[in-house]
Amino acid sequence: MDVLVKRAHTLKQALVDFVLDAEGELAQALEVYAAAQSHKGNGDNNQQNLIIDRFITEGKVGDSSPIELFIASDADLTDGDRNLLNSWHRSFIGLFTITQILPDGLELMNWLTAKNYIVKSNGSEKQQGISRFQPGDILLTRISPLTENEWIFSGPHTFLGKLGKPKLAVAIGNFKDNYKSHLYSDAPDLLEEAWRSVEQYHQQFVDFFGSDEVTLPGYQLNKKIVEFQAIISEKYLQAAGLDTSKSLDEVAAEAGISQDEIATAAQEVGVDSNVVSQMLNGKNGQQKMVAPKVDLPAELRKAEQVTTISHPRWGLIFLPTYTKFKNILLADDWHKIEGAEKLMRYYLEDKSINAYIWHRLAQQYPNQLEKVLQDFLQRPDFNLSNDLDKLLQDYGKPIEPELPEIASVPLHLHNLFQEALAEVNKTKPKAKGQKQTAKGFQRG
Repeated sequence: MDVLVKRAHTLKQALVDFVLDAEGELAQALEVYAAAQSHKGNGDNNQQNLIIDRFITEGKVGDSSPIELFIASDADLTDGDRNLLNSWHRSFIGLFTITQILPDGLELMNWLTAKNYIVKSNGSEKQQGISRFQPGDILLTRISPLTENEWIFSGPHTFLGKLGKPKLAVAIGNFKDNYKSHLYSDAPDLLEEAWRSVEQYHQQFVDFFGSDEVTLPGYQLNKKIVEFQAIISEKYLQAAGLDTSKSLDEVAAEAGISQDEIATAAQEVGVDSNVVSQMLNGKNGQQKMVAPKVDLPAELRKAEQVTTISHPRWGLIFLPTYTKFKNILLADDWHKIEGAEKLMRYYLEDKSINAYIWHRLAQQYPNQLEKVLQDFLQRPDFNLSNDLDKLLQDYGKPIEPELPEIASVPLHLHNLFQEALAEVNKTKPKAKGQKQTAKGFQRG
């Protein structure tokens, strides 16, 4: 085994022991971090080891990381040791495909960003474990820098084997749900562009609707969303430098397929038919990201009333009960409103009601919200300014926004989902009018 790989293995084991043997603030920080992460897994040894491994590079003890505390505790570390340890702050988890088996490791491609890595095996046990892998196998694992061009495995891995495109699309969708903060860890340019697309979407929403909040009957809102989506698609095509002057008939004839086939493909992958037709023409070669289609969920199209709220970071939120919740806050006696307690509990417990909605309500109705929460929680000393964020965190709601569903996605992922749905449709015909559920980054 390479000398540097051996040293990395020794340092990593010492670092893990340092964290697990710690007392005081470091031990408390690990406990808090583990509690926040535990709901994302099944609690087995792999999950516990992954939490520890992530805490080492992502956790904080005051203003310091566990790695920084470890470096400060050991005066015998060389400059090379310190540089290597600090580089591990760039460790990340990804969903990788094996592109090549190497004598002492693997060559991997991160499916989320299409970036390639040479990853060295950092232990005989790990090398024995990967000896059964084959090119094309899928791995969920963390990797850490070793040199400028080489990496090592960090923590446990989950072996998924070979996956067809539909199952791979599902696996990527699951990764997105479980590791939102690691979607584009190794591609800050993609992450920046994705966040920028959310800001652009918000501005287009405000320009179209005249406000960041609109409340309409479900069927009317659906018509408006369809109209808005058409404008979004047109702007996307123009930004991509695509020809929007051709009719669907013309594009279909040039592509050698029927107009119905283009329309069906568009519906299945969740984009406008013109977008699909231009993709078939191969005229979007310079486009790195694709904006997903955003639909009003089917169950809300018949709702009596739906409030849609847009935010440049939190994205687009559909709320069929927002007006009723505000009526609870404005009532002289909120207990007299039918279903009020159930709705209060729903707004606290359901992940679709994010922290921004609570902050928005707190800004608009501070006194009313504080009084209702004091009563509902049976906490007469509850202070909205001091206690709201802690309450939301106790109910598993992130205080900072995570990349929302309306964010643009890398073209290679969009194409994967498109091909996955096409495969599903070929092998499993569906009845006319039956909607195929999309997995991964798509909405609909």
